[in-house]
Amino acid sequence: MNTRRPALTGWSRRDVLRGSAAALMGAYGLAPRYGLAADVPLEYDGSKFQMAAPEPNAKRGGVMRYGILNRPPHFDVHQSGTVGNIGTQGCMFDNLIRRDPRDSGKTIVPDLAHSWEIAKDARTYTFHLRQGVQFHDGTDFTSADIKATFDRIAKPPAGISIPRTPLFRAVSEINARDKYTVEFKLVAPRSVNFMMSAFASGWNVIFSKKTLEENNYDLRKIFNIPGTGPFKTQRRVENEVWVMERNPNYWNKGLPYLDGIEVYHLLPFSPELGAAILSGRVDYARALDPATARKAAATPGLSTAKFYQSVIHATWMNSKRPPFDDPRVRRAVHLLFDKPVLVDVVKDVAPLMTGGFIYPFSEFATPRDQLANRLGYQEDSGPALKEAKALLAAAGQSNMRSLDFLVRDLNHHKLFAQAMQAMLKEMGIQANLRTAVESIWFGDATAGNYDLAVGAIVSTLLDPSDYFNAWYRTDGPQNYSFWHNAEFDKLVDQIDVEVDTGKRMALIRQAEDIMEQDPPLVPVAWENILDVWYNYVKGHNPKDYFGIYDVVRFDTFWLDKA
Repeated sequence: MNTRRPALTGWSRRDVLRGSAAALMGAYGLAPRYGLAADVPLEYDGSKFQMAAPEPNAKRGGVMRYGILNRPPHFDVHQSGTVGNIGTQGCMFDNLIRRDPRDSGKTIVPDLAHSWEIAKDARTYTFHLRQGVQFHDGTDFTSADIKATFDRIAKPPAGISIPRTPLFRAVSEINARDKYTVEFKLVAPRSVNFMMSAFASGWNVIFSKKTLEENNYDLRKIFNIPGTGPFKTQRRVENEVWVMERNPNYWNKGLPYLDGIEVYHLLPFSPELGAAILSGRVDYARALDPATARKAAATPGLSTAKFYQSVIHATWMNSKRPPFDDPRVRRAVHLLFDKPVLVDVVKDVAPLMTGGFIYPFSEFATPRDQLANRLGYQEDSGPALKEAKALLAAAGQSNMRSLDFLVRDLNHHKLFAQAMQAMLKEMGIQANLRTAVESIWFGDATAGNYDLAVGAIVSTLLDPSDYFNAWYRTDGPQNYSFWHNAEFDKLVDQIDVEVDTGKRMALIRQAEDIMEQDPPLVPVAWENILDVWYNYVKGHNPKDYFGIYDVVRFDTFWLDKA
């Protein structure tokens, strides 16, 4: 798929702004390589299943040096929505079931649950758990830990917000039937693939009931959370490195192969990350800029991969504050932000693409040629600007007050913000940029301490039943605009249960139309990821990943060098 945009021509405003900064599958119609897994059997006996590297004769030993964003806003993986957590902490934990790292995560395989049965009516899921597993603090793993983990995800206690909660809206009961059997009951059937993909999300790591209870179910300040995973914390230097060591008591005998991992804090798409991999200071780097990836592709001994990321880059408009409590003002901002230009502004920094409110590379998206004819996405943004001016005038906002513009402290978001500031200024709107690291950005976004905010959020699946609920729905855990539209919420309820592909698509189009007229956010861009690694790094297969959050354990990685 060619996601590159043709060169922009003709209009001087854009020149100025640029310088300033598959076949349907299952009931929900998703290509299996993007988000949902390959066909999942209703019954599976994996009691003999054991994970191992895809290559024969994998070598043991060595420490892998990994470059990635390592600046978590807190330490609670469940409450997080940034790779700053899962990219580092993922190797400390296991899941109920998991994505198979050997086929780019396409297949769901056993993990802490070795086997499962799914009722024919798709309303009861039963998992049989491994025995003899321990958490890093010596606590024995049982079904009580699965129940405590998913009770918290599905129905978070007061003060706890978990972005994956909407995946489990249909779950009515979680029962520990015995010490090593756990059962999930649904109020209504959902696609089996959807539910199993939700269980297998890399975010939904298993915490011990003991740890949750000891910390009042909030682990944001608990640095060394005990998991059952292949690695455990050795030491951490804030904003520098997080060092992991091999768990010698890991239940999957023979894993991991590595003695440890050194995770170096390097910002995504940054020159520092590029220099680290090209100079050999790290063995594997994630989220590189396009120039570095091109150099790596031409360098002997290095390999590259490009894949779609489960992220939207957006600008939120705080609907709790005037003037963004008026849908006319929100639509005006949506129209005046020239999305093709914004993507072009960061083209040498980040591999992004334009799109609307739906993943542009999914089966659910409005076709690109149709989207390109829609106000707010056209090559010629003149009509969109004219409409934006009219909307602002109708809302009495031709002379809008100055705005507090919260900017996440990443290079591409700062470039976006500078270009957006210029676009707003052309409309006579003053925006004061305020840059913040993840802990401040997510805190202020959640609390509504901003007028405009530019950043990024993640989803688990490409299916709208995931991110429509998490990002856009009233009180959704990542609805940072505090947007409310009752008609949209009703449509999402219907989308969640409709199994006829055509009818469901029609409902999705209706929901999209609502968002275009009454925007919950401005959909600035969608993302690709560029990975680079030295050829001696084995045991992985990133070529068909969807996102960077599901295959994060490194248990099959090994180093083919002396």
